[in-house]
Amino acid sequence: MAVSVEEALDLIYTHVAPTSIELVPIEEAVGRTLVQEVFAAHNLPPYDNSAMDGYAVKVSDAGRCVSVEQTIFAGDALEIRIFEGACVKIMTGARIPEGTECIVPVEEAEICEGGVTLPASLHSGCHIRLCGEDIQKGDALLEPGQRLHAHHITLLASQGISHVRVYRRPRIALFASGSELKMHFENVAPHQLYNTNTPTFMARAKELGCDVTFVGTAEDSLEAIRSHIENALDSDLIITSGGVSVGDADYTKEAFEAFGFKTFFDKVEIKPGKPTTFGRIGATCVLNLPGNPLAAALNFELFAHAIILALSGSREKYLGSVTAVMGSGFKVKAGRRSLIPGWYDGTTFIPCDKFAPGMVSPLAKSNGFIMIDATVAALSAGTVVKVIPTRFSLDQRKAESLVTGNP
Repeated sequence: MAVSVEEALDLIYTHVAPTSIELVPIEEAVGRTLVQEVFAAHNLPPYDNSAMDGYAVKVSDAGRCVSVEQTIFAGDALEIRIFEGACVKIMTGARIPEGTECIVPVEEAEICEGGVTLPASLHSGCHIRLCGEDIQKGDALLEPGQRLHAHHITLLASQGISHVRVYRRPRIALFASGSELKMHFENVAPHQLYNTNTPTFMARAKELGCDVTFVGTAEDSLEAIRSHIENALDSDLIITSGGVSVGDADYTKEAFEAFGFKTFFDKVEIKPGKPTTFGRIGATCVLNLPGNPLAAALNFELFAHAIILALSGSREKYLGSVTAVMGSGFKVKAGRRSLIPGWYDGTTFIPCDKFAPGMVSPLAKSNGFIMIDATVAALSAGTVVKVIPTRFSLDQRKAESLVTGNP
């Protein structure tokens, strides 16, 4: 019996656990999921410093001509004290001399005999960066489950942290089945096709932060498919395409059963992609996708993406959507959840002008898709829809409905 998309995703999150843990340099941690909690070991700034190139002065010297005693640069370790009637020229980032009450920017002071004339009005604390005003020692900076981006590396570097504990990148093994398939670097006969699914899955899995291995293309025989499965079992996730329908040469399911494959679902109420299958062999997850390129790619975005998020250990492990309005009317055959590829421009969503499960061109012409509820037969221009992006991520901490037009 076919499961709903929601039931399929629930089964994925129930049966997929994060990968193992490793220690990596922060330079290699971008895109990884943090395991540990990170606390500040140092104040930031570590000392009061100047926010401007200017003069360190006393507020009581407002409007007066004061002498310039010295110049301090960022990184200087000079011990200097400011007194009335005198100031110190200071560069941005330099440590504030003892007794400084404010900084006067260079452009606000005028040269006078023996020094500079300060503005008539001065305010205590002006242009001074206080010790710890950004980060204080002991502050919680990052939480477990945080997927690290470039600016999180900024935080870690500011604290002198060189290595962090993260979840290992998911290892993905890919193969396709079909005697008619050839890779793009091979010659094809008139009765053969290029395998577009595997390169698509490989590129997309790498975009999602995985280590990917291509096992090969299996011929339509039990022996060939079993050999490819055996070579892929050291991965976290095996993704195949083709051989999951009911044709005479569709041996994929039977081949997996020989390895003790436990099926969690083998049909989904979705169009295209109904025969999508998910299960596990020991600790290795298995996702069998349809052979038709568009169907395979769209179902990858729903189910493979969800598995990869669960494997990554990210706290934002649920797929998200962005709200848009239909840029034009669209009709669809009601009765099953339908995936419609199209282009989201930041405001509107426009479905591809032509698409079918076996096509590849709609993939290059779309940056997302909508999932229309089975009860919907048409969407008029201006209708609010939920766009599931394919060229950027909007992952969430909580599961949300991804369906357009559901009751």
